[in-house]
Amino acid sequence: MHDVTTGTPRVSVIVGGASGLGWATAQLLHAQGDAVVIADIAGDQARARADELGGSAAARQVEVREEASVRALFEDVREEHGSVGAVVNCAGISRPGALVDISLDDWSATVDVCLTGSFLVLREAAKAMGEGGSIVLIASLNGRQPGVAMGAYCAAKAGVLMLTEVAALELGPRKIRVNSVSPGFVPTPLTAGASLVPGLVEDFVENIPLGRAGNPDDVANAVAFLLSEQASWMTGASLDLNGGAHTQRYPNVLQHVAAMAAATSPAS
Repeated sequence: MHDVTTGTPRVSVIVGGASGLGWATAQLLHAQGDAVVIADIAGDQARARADELGGSAAARQVEVREEASVRALFEDVREEHGSVGAVVNCAGISRPGALVDISLDDWSATVDVCLTGSFLVLREAAKAMGEGGSIVLIASLNGRQPGVAMGAYCAAKAGVLMLTEVAALELGPRKIRVNSVSPGFVPTPLTAGASLVPGLVEDFVENIPLGRAGNPDDVANAVAFLLSEQASWMTGASLDLNGGAHTQRYPNVLQHVAAMAAATSPAS
């Protein structure tokens, strides 16, 4: 995609772009003609991904929990490219645990990456943009659907949904659009642990009316739409992208883990 005012390739920063949803998004935007900057805590992997894309792709290392790191990312991109046209934040972690058991460290790590990280990326991205631009945050089905042992993640992603709306309200006068995508179950490095628990992935799929898990390209396509001129009158919205799973129930992760533990424990 090209900047409609200058005719030059749009500069798109993909935070968390070295794997999973971010990597799928980076590939799609690069194929559409964007000058893609892959930013990730895994700097070596980000550089390898940029080399794989070639052309105008670049890489940066960033830690979304650190204010100075996020600020430096966008200052560097703006200094090198002159502008920032689109930003996607895909950085996220999840440390499950029942509310009565989860440690403060696990709670804080989840909220710091998923919610505070989204805030820092959003704030610094908006500072780096001029008049106009588009920001997409990756929220989650768990922003609206509770799950046992998912309290920290659910709370953080619900915060991302409201952050999206407030940002759209505040940045609208500058013609900066802010939207989010709320994926359901998608096999990525973030969700890889689910495949280790017998029956858990099947339980997810059973509660998806369309009968399949998502894939990273599903999410990348939705992000690309929100960043495009086709969505030029859309801001403050979150796309439910879960095959209809929000109409069903969320699997009880603790029950599946307990069943696995019982099946593998020595007979008494």
